[in-house]
Amino acid sequence: MKNIIKSILITQLLLVMGLSMAFAQGSVAPKPNVLTGLDVLEQSNFSQLQGKRVGLITNATGVNYKLQTNIDLLHAAEGVDLVALYGPEHGVRGDISAGDYVETYIDEKTGITVFSIYGRNRKPTQEMLEGVDVLIYDIQDVGSRSYTFISSMGLAMEAAAEKGITFMVLDRPNPLGGKIEGNLVEDGYISFVSQFKIPYVYGMTSGELAIFLNEEGMLEGGAKVDLDIVAMEGWNRDMSYPDTGLPWVPTSPHIPHTHTAIYYTATGIIGELQIVSEGVGYTMPFELFGAPWIDGQVMAERMNALGLDGVMFRPVTWRPYYGRNQGEVLHGIQVYVTDFSKVNLMSLQFLFLQEHHVLHPDKNPFSLATEARIRMFDRVAGTSKVRELFSQNMKYADVEAFLNKDVLSFREKSSQYYIY
Repeated sequence: MKNIIKSILITQLLLVMGLSMAFAQGSVAPKPNVLTGLDVLEQSNFSQLQGKRVGLITNATGVNYKLQTNIDLLHAAEGVDLVALYGPEHGVRGDISAGDYVETYIDEKTGITVFSIYGRNRKPTQEMLEGVDVLIYDIQDVGSRSYTFISSMGLAMEAAAEKGITFMVLDRPNPLGGKIEGNLVEDGYISFVSQFKIPYVYGMTSGELAIFLNEEGMLEGGAKVDLDIVAMEGWNRDMSYPDTGLPWVPTSPHIPHTHTAIYYTATGIIGELQIVSEGVGYTMPFELFGAPWIDGQVMAERMNALGLDGVMFRPVTWRPYYGRNQGEVLHGIQVYVTDFSKVNLMSLQFLFLQEHHVLHPDKNPFSLATEARIRMFDRVAGTSKVRELFSQNMKYADVEAFLNKDVLSFREKSSQYYIY
C-alpha cells in the first residue's frame, strides 16, 4: 500500500511539474474563441512586417492569448525591426500610475527607446517617428469615449499621416460590444477625454473606429493616413468579453476585471465631480455609489422601486483604502447589472442623482463641486448641456432625450465601417 501511495504521489508530482513547465513555455493556454489582431499577425509569422522598421504604441494589455507581450514577440520576430515604443497613460508595460507624466526612457528588457505620449506630447512628434516605416497601435480598450487610449490612437494616426508612414491597428474586442449610448461631442468641448465627435459609448472596435475617423475626415485638417487593420477572427458584436475566451489584462489599475468596463460607463461620469464616491479606492471600482450621509437601505429601495430592466441594487457600507475619502465610512449602493442588453448604462448615474436629490436636496453634487471638477464633467459629457438640462429639476427625464438624440444617426453612419 505504501508503495502504491508513493507511486501515486510521484505521478501527481510529475504531472504538476509537467504542467508547470508547459505553462512556462506557453503551450497549455487553450485556444480562445476569438483571436486578436496580434494573434492573427503572429500566426502569419508577422509577414506584413517583414523588412519593416516598426514603432509600437502599447501598454500592459498588448498580449497574445498566451499572455506573451507584443513588445517581446515583435522584438524576437525574424525579419522585423522593432525600433521604438510609445507609451500612453500607464506606460508600455503598465507600470506607471494613472495621471503620472513620464518622459522618454529606455525599456530595460529590450533596450528600445520608449517615447511618452502622455506627457508634454500626447501626439508623437515627427522626431519621435524618425526611422519608422509602420506605426502599430495594439491596446485593449473599454468602449467609452472618455477612456484616453482611443484619443492616443487618433492623435497618433494624425502624426503618422503627417510623416507619410503606415498606421496599423491590431484589433481587439470592445467589451461593450455594439452598444451605443450618449450624445456627440460638441464644438468647444474637444479634449483628451472627448477627442472626437462620437457618442460616449460608440459601439466599435478600435480598428473600426480608426477606419471611421480616417474616412469621415475626423483627423486634424481632414488628413488621411495609410491605414492597415489586422482584424480579429471569431468576434461578433453580441459577444461579452468572457465569451471570447481571451484572458483579461487590467487596462488600468481601476479597470481590473472585464465587467469593470461596464460599470465605468454607468458611474464614471458623475465620479468626475468628486462629491459622491463611485467606488474608486475600494475593491469594487465603479460598482458603487456612496457618501457619508447616505442611508444605503433607503437608497437601494428607491433605486429598485424604479423597476429598471437588467439591473438591481443593494445597500453597502465601505471604507476606501486610498484616494478620495480614504479611511472614511461611506454608505450607499452596489450596482448589479444582470442583463447587459437591457440596461442603458449612462442613465444609472443620473437616476441615482435624481433619487439622491429627493433624499438630500442640500447635497447637490453640482453645487458642491469645484469649478475645475464642473469643467471636467462637461468635458467628459462632451457638452455643458447635459449638466444644464439635468440640473434644472435633477430629473433624468429632462436629459434623457438629449443623451439619446444621436444614437440612431451615429449607428447608421458608423455601421458602414463595421468589420464584424
